[in-house]
Amino acid sequence: MSSHLAIADTSTATLASAPAQLPISIEAIDRVWSGHTVPFAMATSKDHLYVAYYDANRQLTVAQRPLNAPSHWVYHKLDTWLGWDSHNLIAMTLDASGAVHIAANMHVDPLTMFRSDTTGDVRTLQRVPKMLDAAREKAMTYPVFLKNHQGQLIFKYRDGSSGRGNEIYNIYDEKSQSWKALTNSPLTDGEGQRNAYFMGPTKGKDGYFHVAWVWRESPSAETNHDLSYAKSRDLVHWERANGSPLTLPIRLKQAEIVDPVPVSGGMINNNTVLGFDEEGRAIITYHKYDAAGNTQIWLARHEKAGWKLKQISAWTNYRWDFKGNGSLNSEIFVEGARPGKPGQLLVAVTRLGQRLEFSVDSRTLETVTENKLAGVAEMFATYFKPGPDMQINTTETSDANGRVYRLAWTAQAPHRDLPLTEIVPATDLKLFVFNPGKP
Repeated sequence: MSSHLAIADTSTATLASAPAQLPISIEAIDRVWSGHTVPFAMATSKDHLYVAYYDANRQLTVAQRPLNAPSHWVYHKLDTWLGWDSHNLIAMTLDASGAVHIAANMHVDPLTMFRSDTTGDVRTLQRVPKMLDAAREKAMTYPVFLKNHQGQLIFKYRDGSSGRGNEIYNIYDEKSQSWKALTNSPLTDGEGQRNAYFMGPTKGKDGYFHVAWVWRESPSAETNHDLSYAKSRDLVHWERANGSPLTLPIRLKQAEIVDPVPVSGGMINNNTVLGFDEEGRAIITYHKYDAAGNTQIWLARHEKAGWKLKQISAWTNYRWDFKGNGSLNSEIFVEGARPGKPGQLLVAVTRLGQRLEFSVDSRTLETVTENKLAGVAEMFATYFKPGPDMQINTTETSDANGRVYRLAWTAQAPHRDLPLTEIVPATDLKLFVFNPGKP
C-alpha cells in the first residue's frame, strides 16, 4: 500500500478558476459509488462526449453521447470492479483513428485496459490482454495517456510498488493496433530502494515536455524527498534544465535536484505541479516545512544562475504533518503558476477546503497579494449538499469549439484505502456544460 494524494475539491483535469457564468445545461448521468473518492475521466471526439466512472455497484462504466444531443446516452459496463482503494483512478483518451482507450482500477495490479474499434462506440470496448509482455505487466499503477508532438498515443505508468518502482513509457501503433516500448529503459530507476512520483509530462510553449517529481524511500508519505526535474522534446531523449543530456534510466545520483528537501521535510507526491511564466519558463509549485516547522508554498524556476527557490506563503501555526500509508485525506492541493496581469503570476492553492490565489511578481517571485477565491464547494453549492465526511469531486474537458464539460459528484474522503463499516448510499453524477469563455 502506498500513500497517495487524493484529488478532490479541485478539478482533476484542467484546473480552472470558478466559472463566472452559469452552465448552459445540467444533466444527471448515473448513480455512482461514493464510499471513497477516486478520480473519474472524460474525453471528447469530433462529435461525441465520453465519461468513464465507477457506478453504484463499483463497476467500471463508460457512457457516451453526441455533443449536440444532450441526454442521448449509451452506457457500457466493463468487467472490472473497484475495491476500497483511491489509487485506482480512470484514464481515458481517443487515438487518431477514433478508437477509445481506457486504463483503470490498477494499484500494483495486472494490466486492466480496454480499447474500442475505430467507430468509438463504447459497446465495442474489449479487453487488451497485454501491451508488450503480460509477465512484466503485473504491478501497474498511475496510468496516464498523452500525445507526443506528432499526435502519437503514449501511455505511461509506474511498474512496481511505492518505494520500489520504475516509470515506463509505451507508444501505440495504430496500423498494427499494438504497443511497443518508447524507450529502451525506464525513465527512472529506483534501484530497488525507492521510486519516483511524477507530475507531467506537461507541454510548454518552448516545445518541450516538462516533468517534476519527488523520490520516495518507502510506502510512507513522509519519506518523499529531493524535488527533481527533467525535460524532453520527444519523450525519448531527456535533458536537465540547462539542456545537458540525461542518460536513462535516471537514478537519484544522476537526477537534477531542484530542491534537496529531506525525508520528513513536508513535501508530498502529486503536489509538485508545473506551470509557466509569460516567457514560457517552467515553474514548479510545491510545499515543504519552513525553519519554524510550518507548511509553506514554494515556487522553483530555472534561471541563468540556476534554480531560483522562493517561498510565497507566510502561514503561521499551520503544519500538515502527514505520515503513513494509504490514500490521504489531503489538506493541500497546489496548481501550476500562470501569467496574470502584466508583470505578475497567479498561483492557486486549496488549503483546508479554502481556495487561495497568490499573485507574485514575475521577475522576483515575491508575493504581492494572497486572496481568497470561491472553491469547488461554493461553485456547486446550489447543486450538491454533501453530508458529513463527503466532498465534491470534479473533472473537466473541452471540445474542439472550446465548450467546457465539467463532471461533478460527491463521495467520502479517502480513508487510507480501508473499508468503511457501512456502505454509503450512491450519489448523482452530474454533467455541467459551459459555453466557450469560461475562465
